[in-house]
Amino acid sequence: MGNGRLLAVSDLHTVHKENRSVVESLRPGSDEDWLIVAGDVAEEYATVARALELLSRRFSKVVWAPGNHELWTPPNDPVDLRGEKRYLHLVELCRSLGIATPEDPYPVWQGDGGPVTVAPLFVLYDYSFRVPGADTKEESLRLAHEAGIVCTDEFYLHPEPYASADAWCRARVAETERRLSALGPDQRTVLVNHFPLTREPTDILRYPLFAQWCGTELTADWHVRFRALSVVYGHLHIPRTTWRDGVRFEEVSLGYPREWRPRPPREPLRQILPLPSQAEGDSW
Repeated sequence: MGNGRLLAVSDLHTVHKENRSVVESLRPGSDEDWLIVAGDVAEEYATVARALELLSRRFSKVVWAPGNHELWTPPNDPVDLRGEKRYLHLVELCRSLGIATPEDPYPVWQGDGGPVTVAPLFVLYDYSFRVPGADTKEESLRLAHEAGIVCTDEFYLHPEPYASADAWCRARVAETERRLSALGPDQRTVLVNHFPLTREPTDILRYPLFAQWCGTELTADWHVRFRALSVVYGHLHIPRTTWRDGVRFEEVSLGYPREWRPRPPREPLRQILPLPSQAEGDSW
């Protein structure tokens, strides 16, 4: 076993100068450290590429799962690919840098606590985290629009060739479930997805209507079914540790400068393996 650590961060949002400074400061503690980047590096392709190239040079292995912001097609981005084509273009970028993606064989962590399969996932949302009382996606979206709580994805995230984001989500769930089910019955995992795999983390959102852009009920039992030691996610910009069914859930967002500036200083990189003390965090 080595002396390295499996570390994680998400929601770097390097369009912001302060966040770029944070990214430039991220360094491993040893030559054996791996880094999980759980999405939302940036919006424009070139900006994503610069950040991932820097991190791939510093860490022994980088594992990337896409966030919704990487999937946007911003109006001024010279790379104007949309939907699945944009996602696959980002996959090719990562492969050129030696970064593991949801389309590649899952890497296996052999350090202290291993062997553990580190599985980067690309599972979107399907509007099933609906507003209480809303029976349909359409009704839930209507209530959000009326309240002025609308995710920017509705304007910049294009799902083609799928008819909708939820159709893309269902296709991704089916393919990801197939791959995870093919793992050996004794293979322990770290599941990495930009969006939370269960609804409970969204219960503390300042704007509960936003939850419908935060995941899918279809993944609610994956942490148990696929033998997770830890689940790593971001998107909510609420970094914390929680527990469910004996599994550690780590929200590892950096977030926007206005969000992290007022917090007590903390190390942006969260240690996933070796497993920290179970005394930390809340239980569901």
